[in-house]
Amino acid sequence: MNTLRRAAHVTLTVAAIAVATACSAGGTTAPAASVTGAAGTSTQAPATQAPDAKAAAALAPRAASQTARKAGKPKLGIADITPMGEKVERVGVGFPIIVTFDRAVRDRAAAEAVLQVQAQKPVEGAWRWVSDRKVVYRTKTYWKPHQKVLFTARLSLIPGNEAAKDVSRRFAVGTANISVVDTKRHVMKVRRDGKLAKTIPISAGRGGLPRNGVDVYLTTTGVHLAMGKKRVETMTSSWLGVTDPKDPLYYKLEIPWAVRISDSGEYVHQSAGDYQFLGKSNQSHGCVRATPAGAKWFYGISQRGDVIQVTGTKRKLDWRNGWSYWQLNWTQWKRGSALPAGAAAASASAAASPSASPSAGQAGLQG
Repeated sequence: MNTLRRAAHVTLTVAAIAVATACSAGGTTAPAASVTGAAGTSTQAPATQAPDAKAAAALAPRAASQTARKAGKPKLGIADITPMGEKVERVGVGFPIIVTFDRAVRDRAAAEAVLQVQAQKPVEGAWRWVSDRKVVYRTKTYWKPHQKVLFTARLSLIPGNEAAKDVSRRFAVGTANISVVDTKRHVMKVRRDGKLAKTIPISAGRGGLPRNGVDVYLTTTGVHLAMGKKRVETMTSSWLGVTDPKDPLYYKLEIPWAVRISDSGEYVHQSAGDYQFLGKSNQSHGCVRATPAGAKWFYGISQRGDVIQVTGTKRKLDWRNGWSYWQLNWTQWKRGSALPAGAAAASASAAASPSASPSAGQAGLQG
């Protein structure tokens, strides 16, 4: 079901600087002056050129300064960092660090080498390039809960990028919320910091609508991450290309307590009626429907980066679908780094406390 999600972006721009040039102008007659030519020889300058020589001398420092500033213009900056900082949100133990540069990165190895992650409770991690502008950091195992993680991009250390400003952001990792959705038993079990907190009856995707060889009504099996949540989400059939209210497949619903878990439109949310199927059978268009009380509770504890593992369906979650990076095993993930294996590990896993400050349109909703 189609909805658009806007993400906040910080774009670094630098204005172009024009270099001033002196042009010849007439002046009053004056005694001839002796000036030094390019070859160091003494030549006689016409009296009419004296005012221009003075103007050129006056403009020279300014022109040199402007030329230097232009030559030192940053070639690479950061447009966005996800998630937000510690003062805005707490994140789940599966959270990725997603860095989007302000332009295509020509030397990925040089850019990756200046990215540093420091955790109070370190775990091994690595970067993977997912586009020519975007690189993602994921850990080998889930982050340890209740800690701070500091990300630093020392962009000024990239050769030719010395004029850039270093960038940093500190993240706050909250409770370890790990949920398992069993689509065969129609139940979701939620553990918080390792302890079973709640068992919620659910109804997952019913299947039965193949499109291009994919049953789009099946919930995808795999490790999802919570990407965001809305108190009420509008869910429509437009993700199917169905916009005519007269079409039997058409729907438009206002759904409470919606926690998004993929780009393809999957949510954990309150069931819009049909409560008799919860805990008994799968009847949704691909989302995980829950009881009103269970959905509200789950919404209340949810943090971006929380782990939601779905089991029991024949439709596999693609690792490129939203934040589904845990679908790749560790060996596969590390292959996406631009650095040699040893250098990537050294760059990505700095085991230091981040206490010190550094110097520096989505797819549809399924329902």
